[in-house]
Formats: sequence, structure tokens, C-alpha cells
Amino acid sequence: MALNAKATQEFVPIKEVRDGIVVLKDGGLRAIVLANSINLSLKSDDEQQATILQFQNFLNTLDFSVQISIQSRKLDIRPYLLLLENRMKVQSEPLLKLQTKEYIEFIRNFTESVSIMTKNFFIVVPYTHVSLKPESGIFKNLFSKKKKEEEKLKDQLDFEEKRSQLEERVSVIEQGLSRCGIKTAQLGTEEVVEVFYKVFNPGELEGKINIGE
Repeated sequence: MALNAKATQEFVPIKEVRDGIVVLKDGGLRAIVLANSINLSLKSDDEQQATILQFQNFLNTLDFSVQISIQSRKLDIRPYLLLLENRMKVQSEPLLKLQTKEYIEFIRNFTESVSIMTKNFFIVVPYTHVSLKPESGIFKNLFSKKKKEEEKLKDQLDFEEKRSQLEERVSVIEQGLSRCGIKTAQLGTEEVVEVFYKVFNPGELEGKINIGE
């Protein structure tokens, strides 16, 4: 008995990514904030306790839910090796050229025996606005007769209203994490698409997303 095949998109609740904002099929919005990590082992005991307490206070002040996601992937070292090989080719000093070649071999052998992983930390900030939908019957027919331009304008105004509320939540997240010494950056459209591409293609190597200084 043949099974009805469904496209992968049917199982993904995302409608589109607009201006860096994930628009869900149910009308909800999601912003994705990239955060750097802190090595607590390099801090003193007092600094560790202060950081943990500050993070605890940050979580306690939130009046909305957030999701923290961690992506761990194998780092693609090939671009770095290619850069070294290009520099070795233009190197005129024989000793430096030999040392560069030996360094390339060391890096290549080391990465073949040990998997170098990179981690990205994301905070998913949600916003869901409950709006009244047109009723069925005569009202549904009236709404269905609106021009497409009016519908697009209404949709854009609704999106801007929701985004304004979402951006306020993002600001709360960024300020709270900043007090913990954590740098953050809200992802744009291309970066959001890249994140979801990696989620659905876990076998590919990592291309890092960096937080700007």
C-alpha cells in the first residue's frame, strides 16, 4: 500500500524569514540572538559566583519564555590550510617556506586524528499576538472581496506591530546578557537561513557566524 508522500516544508512550521524575523505559519514571530560563551574556569571563585548570580537574576526578570539552543559542529579547517598553502607559495625565504610547510602538515595530521568542534549559542525570542480572525459566512465573503493591495498593507502593518513588540523583548535579552558579560548579536535574514540550513543538514561542516566587536 503506497503512503502519501509529504514535502519536508509541511513539517516545518516556518512560513518565511522577513527582515531577520522568523514568521511562523500560525502568525507567531521568532527572533534569533547569537551569544558568545564565557569560560568560567578562567575566573576566580568570586567572579564565577557573581556571573552565575547575575545570570540567575536575568532569568528571574523575564516575563516571557525563551529557548536556548546550542549547535555543535565539526570545524572546516580546509580554508585555513588553503590560506597557508597560498602564503607558502609566495614565500621567498627558504627557511620560512619549510617551516610553513611543516606547520601545514602538523595541522592536517592533527585535525585528521582529532575532531575540532565549534559551538554556537542561540537564544530564540518568541512573540505571539492573538488577533481576531474574520468570521465565516457573510463576513468572510466581505473580507474575501478586499483588494490584494489592501491585504498586503494590512499584513505589513500587522507584521510591523508584532516586530516592534518582539524587538522590545530582544532588547531585554541583550541588556540582561550584557550585564553577565555576554556579547550578543541579533541575526539577519541570511544568517537565520544559514542556521536553519545547518539544522536540516547536520552532516555538513561548520561555517562560523561571528559576533562583531
